[in-house]
Amino acid sequence: MLSTPHASADANDKLPCLGLTGLPAGSPVGLPAGLPTESRGPEDARQTIGVLHVINGEHFSGAERVQQVLGQQLEKFGYSSHFACLKPGKFPEICGLPSERVHAAPMRGRFDWRAIDEVVDIATHSQCYLLHAHTPRAALVAAFAAHRLQMPWVYHVHSPTARDSTRGMINRINDMVEQFAIRSCDLLITVSRSLRREMLKRGVPRKRLVAVANGVAAMEPIEPASRLSQVTWRLGLIALMRPRKGVEVALQAMAKLKARGAAITLDLIGGFETPAYEATIVQMIDDLGLMDVVHLRGFTRDVAGVMRQLDGLVLPSLFGEGMPMVVLEALSAGVPVVATRVEGTPEVVRHGVEGMLAEPRDPVDLAQQIERLCLDRAEWAKMSQAAVARHRSRFSDLEMARGVARAYDRII
Repeated sequence: MLSTPHASADANDKLPCLGLTGLPAGSPVGLPAGLPTESRGPEDARQTIGVLHVINGEHFSGAERVQQVLGQQLEKFGYSSHFACLKPGKFPEICGLPSERVHAAPMRGRFDWRAIDEVVDIATHSQCYLLHAHTPRAALVAAFAAHRLQMPWVYHVHSPTARDSTRGMINRINDMVEQFAIRSCDLLITVSRSLRREMLKRGVPRKRLVAVANGVAAMEPIEPASRLSQVTWRLGLIALMRPRKGVEVALQAMAKLKARGAAITLDLIGGFETPAYEATIVQMIDDLGLMDVVHLRGFTRDVAGVMRQLDGLVLPSLFGEGMPMVVLEALSAGVPVVATRVEGTPEVVRHGVEGMLAEPRDPVDLAQQIERLCLDRAEWAKMSQAAVARHRSRFSDLEMARGVARAYDRII
């Protein structure tokens, strides 16, 4: 049996927000000299410190885009990112990061302990001094690997694990795994204030929590003035299609809008979690008579290009959203959003400013909010401009990387 990871939070730590520890004495991996005492900006230069991100890597959706951005931007703040994929899939193919920094540590089951050895080897050979886990599975592996290496580790909370999917048993298992693993982590980073509040309710000490909002790169925004005379509105739902994204609610709303004669179409952009769920959605489109207004576009690597073709993003999530990256990408492109009031989403989209907010699981309200968005092109153009300003001021990729780097600095 593997021993339980040691609890590393220092009860005497006086920092106001974070419970932090450095490397214990006798660590097998030495830190480079000249560590920072405060966070740096992109213009500062020094020897970089290696960080190993332990991830699933099977899909390429919101959490994976956060990981990709950190891999691209953290080096500007003194940290080089490496990745250990426990379920190698789309991430190694799509992330665009140097192949020598993306490693496979495949788990053949939820409790395949051999992955711990792989992560230890990758961290050692890549000269990493900090582990950063991004899923409950990754947290369990990182906890034991960090114990073996006598190395600090961080856990990134991307969504509420207890209600991350519609599969209750899987949620409960993942929640138990997460709660066990994070007892030894030095810091939890939540992607929204709502998730930080949730972790506080779950008993995580305030000093071990910090919220760092997600961020995305700036896109070339759309030109709303060029669309003022357009009659038909083209909306898109961009996601890994699974039940908690509210695809069925979106289709029911589209059926109501079509019955009212609204000139609105909806593109479903993204792969499906399972073939069975795809078949369910295809059948529902047919049953509701929406074949002429709802189109399946499939998975795309060019989110920016697809986003700029839309007049609005629709994200009718039922639950489980920490801070959706696709919403930030819409704002970056100047595409107004119709989303549900779920967890971190209202922290990004202000109702009537950058878009509209509807109640979850309510196709009537969703249809009404879509109608409000598509009522007046001039008002829509103002929302487009507000969306760009909101992104540039609050949710850039550099701001996210800077926040994560500051957390690393205080741990080390």
